[in-house]
Amino acid sequence: MNIEGLDYNTQREKLILPEYGREVQKMVDYAMTLSNKSERQRCAETIVSIMERMFPQTRENIDYKQKLWDHLALMSNFQLDIDYPVDISEAKNIMEKPQPMAYPKTQNPVKHYGSMLFELFEKLKDMQPGQQRDELTRLVANQMKRNLIQWSHGSCDDEKIASDLARFTDGKIQLDLNGFKFNVGSMKEPAEKKRKRK
Repeated sequence: MNIEGLDYNTQREKLILPEYGREVQKMVDYAMTLSNKSERQRCAETIVSIMERMFPQTRENIDYKQKLWDHLALMSNFQLDIDYPVDISEAKNIMEKPQPMAYPKTQNPVKHYGSMLFELFEKLKDMQPGQQRDELTRLVANQMKRNLIQWSHGSCDDEKIASDLARFTDGKIQLDLNGFKFNVGSMKEPAEKKRKRK
């Protein structure tokens, strides 16, 4: 059974700008059939005002009129012969897809520390001993402990952190656990310790 108007949208012609719907596209198609240029002009202006009412929030943009006329030109496939009040030469760029971005493919030996910590390990290797290196070491060690607690990856004891810090800085940073105090104030307790307390 084939009833007119009861076909699926997937069977209909694909819309250029689906946000305006099929009815606005029909209006644009109708405007292109008009032989009189002044009638086409009036029809185009009416269509743009309807498009503006459909999306009143576009009025907040400075160049919202430009955008609406660009959309009209796109929906007519640049075949609508009227006097556009704006320059529509850049309208084709709207439909261009952006180039895919390159995904960073850094391989970390230990994923739970993350690439930022490995950048800091490299920085620590090149730093001269002093107050700045000590402060960065303190920050890095605390972040390592946070990461281990957060990801519950194996043991999060202080000796493991000191060992990992020495290993990933090629032995340049040796954390003295007798004098070093971890900042545990902002860290959450591991789930196992919470269960034991109950």
